[in-house]
Amino acid sequence: MRAFARLWLCALAVMLAAPNPAFAWGFYAHGKTAEIGEANISPRARAEIARLLRSEALLGTPECSLSTLEEASVWPDCVRRTRWRWGYTAAWHYRTTPICEAYNPRANCSGGNCVTAQIERSHRILADESLPDHIRLEALAFMVHFAGDIHMPLHSGDKDDRGGNDREADYGIVPSLNLHWIWDGPLAERAITSGERPVVRSYSAAERMELGGGSPADWGQESWKIARDFVYPTAFDTQDVCGGQLPNKTALSQEDIVKGVPIARRRVQQAGIRIAELLESAFAPGPLPESERRGR
Repeated sequence: MRAFARLWLCALAVMLAAPNPAFAWGFYAHGKTAEIGEANISPRARAEIARLLRSEALLGTPECSLSTLEEASVWPDCVRRTRWRWGYTAAWHYRTTPICEAYNPRANCSGGNCVTAQIERSHRILADESLPDHIRLEALAFMVHFAGDIHMPLHSGDKDDRGGNDREADYGIVPSLNLHWIWDGPLAERAITSGERPVVRSYSAAERMELGGGSPADWGQESWKIARDFVYPTAFDTQDVCGGQLPNKTALSQEDIVKGVPIARRRVQQAGIRIAELLESAFAPGPLPESERRGR
């Protein structure tokens, strides 16, 4: 936990130093999705994760700790700061579709360089017991992190602004953030800490059925719809977000924030439960499913 705290302090310093977010969906939100996932997996899956984590040293990333599932959820953001080694992974964190065009799950993913393809690739690597443990551990970290990323609406929906990064936005009385970072950071954090029940808990079978399921492409489409139908219309006080250019600066009122909290909270919960499902299927005993064996 101390290592994770050091990562969080480092991230906070970077976030305070620059208005554009250096990390996707915030360290706090990513950590919580991993905690939800870990709280909803079997002892067998938990033991397999613990075994893979023991191969951390072989990754050669001492500056980015990877000794817990919580740390795995932020490791891909940490290592990509070393651009000469990990810069090629930057495009793996998102796959945006313009909100004013039809959703296309195969667009903007040349060579598999997008979040949907990398979730599937990482899951396949993690499930392959013939591979070395440290290779599977790296895949574990990417899979857990990207499953979080794809649930953040502005990693999938876009209005010619790099997923809201180019739209300056005030957050209540906090000035001069940007729309992307608001959904990455303060709104997600408020959503996680709101509500009658904690987001990190063992969910009932009915809750898991209601929150889980689907494929990465489905999750991306869910996020895109939220960006199209809620994020942009609410931020710019118009239902006609496709009728022309949006201003480069806006502000979220307290009313806007309150409306966004349950949406952001649900996305965190869905990400956590779907991470649990990915982990369980990757560590399931027996042969891989047919869809995972194709192309071997």
